[in-house]
Amino acid sequence: MEFLASSLLELVTQTSTNLPPDVRAAMSVAANAETPGTQSSQALDIILGNIDMAADDEGAICQDTGMPTFVVHTPVGVNQIHIRKAIREAVAEATRLGKLRPNSVDSITGKNSGNNLGEETPVVHFEQWEQDEIEVKLVLKGGGCENKNIQYSVPCTLEHLGRADRNLEGVRKCLLHAVWQAQGQGCAPGALGVCIGSDRAHGYELAKAQLFRTLDDVNPNPELARLEAEVMEQANQLGVGAMGFGGKVTLIGCKIAAANRLPASFFVSVAYDCWAFRRLGVRLDAATGAITSWLYRDPERPVERMAREAGFPLTGREVILRPPLDEAQMRALKVGDVVLISGEMFTGRDSVHSYLIKNPPPVDLAGAALYHCGPVMLEEGGHWTVKAAGPTTSIREEPYQAEVIKRYGVRAVIGKGGMGPKTLAALQEFGAVYLNAIGGAAQYYARTVEQVVGVYLLDFGIPEAMWHLRVKDFAAIVTMDAHGNSLHSGVEQASGEQLAALQKA
Repeated sequence: MEFLASSLLELVTQTSTNLPPDVRAAMSVAANAETPGTQSSQALDIILGNIDMAADDEGAICQDTGMPTFVVHTPVGVNQIHIRKAIREAVAEATRLGKLRPNSVDSITGKNSGNNLGEETPVVHFEQWEQDEIEVKLVLKGGGCENKNIQYSVPCTLEHLGRADRNLEGVRKCLLHAVWQAQGQGCAPGALGVCIGSDRAHGYELAKAQLFRTLDDVNPNPELARLEAEVMEQANQLGVGAMGFGGKVTLIGCKIAAANRLPASFFVSVAYDCWAFRRLGVRLDAATGAITSWLYRDPERPVERMAREAGFPLTGREVILRPPLDEAQMRALKVGDVVLISGEMFTGRDSVHSYLIKNPPPVDLAGAALYHCGPVMLEEGGHWTVKAAGPTTSIREEPYQAEVIKRYGVRAVIGKGGMGPKTLAALQEFGAVYLNAIGGAAQYYARTVEQVVGVYLLDFGIPEAMWHLRVKDFAAIVTMDAHGNSLHSGVEQASGEQLAALQKA
């Protein structure tokens, strides 16, 4: 199969960089439904532009390319060992080329393999079928939305919804709760893959498999089709909105399967996916490995443009920030302000924050903007280039952030999804703000980077290292200010009240 490796590399590349037509259509509907001028509408404008940028340059739509998960159907007699080897080679090459971020971390040592290969990564599921061709499907699901997966064992009691029983009404409650609990941390508007029943492990597998359905299909089971439609309608009444900013569109898809279960168990397993819903597939000639057709997309069809206008729409009311920042500047900001950062900033996520609690920083962070980001980077000729650089979910840094602000004088924390009460209290006490960048907009933010000034703590691996960047017109929204205000807690409370109202209805 002389073309197998190149075919698989093309599948990985297109999945990472070219959003499927059904997802593009859903995101276009979402953007047109949102109220112009709102924070959700601004976020969707950046998202639409980012989708175009990724397709134009074959760059990762989102820097978090997740744990590549392949589902492979093979004719009887095809060597699956050979296919698995070719998949691993394609994943490693795509990582080298910057189409995938190196995401495979040894769970015992914490060491990043650097090439997305490791124990049980990538994930490959094989099945035989009685067709002549090989089919390979791929889903790239990032860690932010993966962390918002949730599994319910019913009967159970749910916040704002009361008791969920062992019936489809109980399932409906679970699914609305799953959407509500994700808020902006899962990069809304999102999609649900769901399994009713099975056991704990297989239920999650079947839930993720539902993400291979197109967003515009109709469930062949009439009861499940009605439930999918009902959840879609009610989830979009919650007011979570894009990035959790509040708004009209929170969910772009709900796909449900049912599997037999044990008498003692009734699980509802939910695989939450973000707006950067990356999945594609190919059919391959079993003799040569050449691509005979694509699933989900027609490569002969021109890729439709998504952006409604060129660039991020500016109003003239944006606040220009040039680090190093001072306390007075930060206390002058309030929730809802749009800022444009020009100057130097530092990335720092899980490993960096843990390090800073035990060790002094390798750079002076006084007045700094600290970006929760694990970028895709390429080293060429001794120089680093940013290939993708959207924000990661900030709540993981909640155990550390207040202390980092207090000790080192950080003035702006940038990420997505908001942070908790400890960080909010530190922002108020020390005069700092939390800036929400747009989750998944990896190409948009990569283009704001003018120079990679340096890198520190590279032994943590590329995503976890501390990158020193010079940026221009890096756009973000103040969602937690130095006066104790948090857009995130407000939206969570309001959407929780709406969830309760749906229950009463």
